[in-house]
Amino acid sequence: MRFAMILIGAALLASPAAAQTGGTAIPTTTISQTISLGTATPGGGFPLYGNAFAEAMNAADPQMSIVPRNTKGSNENIPLLEKGELDLALVAGEPAYEAFAGIGRAKVALRILTAIYSNPGMFVVRAESPYKTIRDLVGQPVAFGAKGSGLPILARYVLDGLGLKQNEDFKAVYLDRAGDGPAMVEDGRVAALWGAGIGWPGFAAVAASASGARFIAPSAEEIARIRARHGFLKPLTVPAGSYPKQTESIASLGSWSFVLTREDLPDDVAYRLAKTLHGVEATFCRKLAQACETTAENTVAAAPKVELIHPGVMKYLREIGVMK
Repeated sequence: MRFAMILIGAALLASPAAAQTGGTAIPTTTISQTISLGTATPGGGFPLYGNAFAEAMNAADPQMSIVPRNTKGSNENIPLLEKGELDLALVAGEPAYEAFAGIGRAKVALRILTAIYSNPGMFVVRAESPYKTIRDLVGQPVAFGAKGSGLPILARYVLDGLGLKQNEDFKAVYLDRAGDGPAMVEDGRVAALWGAGIGWPGFAAVAASASGARFIAPSAEEIARIRARHGFLKPLTVPAGSYPKQTESIASLGSWSFVLTREDLPDDVAYRLAKTLHGVEATFCRKLAQACETTAENTVAAAPKVELIHPGVMKYLREIGVMK
């Protein structure tokens, strides 16, 4: 649901103080009802993050009401934003990259509100599993994530860099609900679950299960091969202790996920959202470990191009000295 806007009276808009663009006054807006935030299917990282994001933002600015909405994930969130049926949405790095670049579709005119967290991709298997490498999983049933989410797209790029086909070299399983994956690993329906991120719920559930977990990520040589083919993927590290009984850091690669906005989200609303968000970075970090990466600096560093950041957000980032 789009948030309602209260417009300043015509006399004020006609005054010399009114901002002008092409001779047309820009109405000042104030949030009076709700801002919709698209997440993904229950049990995954996006609903976990989206709920914590809404709680932190709403507490910091009582006039604002961000309402999370479960969707099918990144691939549904992008068209919902384009149609104006969502104000904000969480979108994984690979679908965002394809949408901004116009790969397999027309380029989008959506904008970045903030980078949320990095997504180092890897597989998880039961601790006693015989599988040690990605090649060992060839021919095995593997859950690649929820239908419509960004996780299968990241896996496709990673595997393509190794000369593997997701739907041909593996018995690929796509989930109706992200939360279904851990149980499928535990009971043997799949040999492995693909996922990404630090503190990702699917990995946490397998690691905390009775059988325990072991993670399979690309080797250093495989990371180099993947990046030679898909340079937009970046080397990333999962720190030790990110999951139960994970005693060593894990090197992998992936990209950053974003909160994207619909094209016509007013500049002053985006500015207000950015100011509120980055004013509560420490509080948000205490609420959710993944949110510790949600910083103004990371937004600038993670954006494929700074021009993709919403103009209202860019105004705030310049004010605090993060952008020139």
